[in-house]
Amino acid sequence: MPFCEADPWRLQYFEGVPCPDDVNIPTEDADSWVWYPAHRWVYDKIAVALSQRLEAAPHGVLPSRFPVFSKPIVNLRGMGSGSRVIASAAEYQEALTPGHMWMSLLEGEHVSTDVALVDGEPRWWRHATGIPGEGGTFDHWIIHAAARPALETSCGAWAREHLRGYTGMLNLETIGGRIIEAHLRFADQWPDLYGPGWVEAVVRLYKTGIWEYADANRHDGYSVVLFGPHAHYRHPPAELVQEGRTVRGVSSVQITFHEDKHPALHAMPPGGFRLAIVNATSLTAGVAGRDLLRSFFGGTVGREWQPVHR
Repeated sequence: MPFCEADPWRLQYFEGVPCPDDVNIPTEDADSWVWYPAHRWVYDKIAVALSQRLEAAPHGVLPSRFPVFSKPIVNLRGMGSGSRVIASAAEYQEALTPGHMWMSLLEGEHVSTDVALVDGEPRWWRHATGIPGEGGTFDHWIIHAAARPALETSCGAWAREHLRGYTGMLNLETIGGRIIEAHLRFADQWPDLYGPGWVEAVVRLYKTGIWEYADANRHDGYSVVLFGPHAHYRHPPAELVQEGRTVRGVSSVQITFHEDKHPALHAMPPGGFRLAIVNATSLTAGVAGRDLLRSFFGGTVGREWQPVHR
């Protein structure tokens, strides 16, 4: 399958887009790690931090100053549990964890950026910021039409220095303009909000090594998330999902869990169980679509988990 997507609710973005059978496009970090051995080092967060001259080391090396931020060294799929701020040397000694690291505690805006690279050279940028909820959740994301020149300058210089030889999509997470995570893929939560023809441009990039995308008529987009309490849920009827898609301004609806999989086996933040995502061209439309789905899920909370047989 050309777009290698683990989450079936996101296949809707790639269906009907022609792609040669021998062109594989990653949306999962595990695939990228296997397919790009020369550049897989970007999944080592210590290496990424040190490449920007930030202080960082594995647990066991004492930081020179506190506070620091602690997290897993590698996080390929939902394995960022245990990330935390460590305020003192005493707290650090108590928090020592195999496979974890610490780095400078950064401040500033947290941005997710997708970049199209040709031999490490940026050809296209798009930035998103999240509006946080409780316990690691996000109420919604804003996919900004506007450029961020300073961020593009610093991240572009980093890509040119460290990713020569790589052609494909790159996703960067930054805080205060410093890279905290790099992924050899794009953010597959909202490709429909990048505009008509964008997915086709990605196929062309991986097929030919050429980036061609007019990117005309950019506008802000919104990815609105519905969380519920941690529990077992059933999928809503297809008719209700389709009704959500017909809300004016809604571009897609994702039901973001497997109803035949135990809730504990889903990678979810502590603050809630992610039920659905509504992508829209206005926040009002996204919230309306979310409210429509909320009315259904409100009646399914707390059921005992049972395998679903179809």
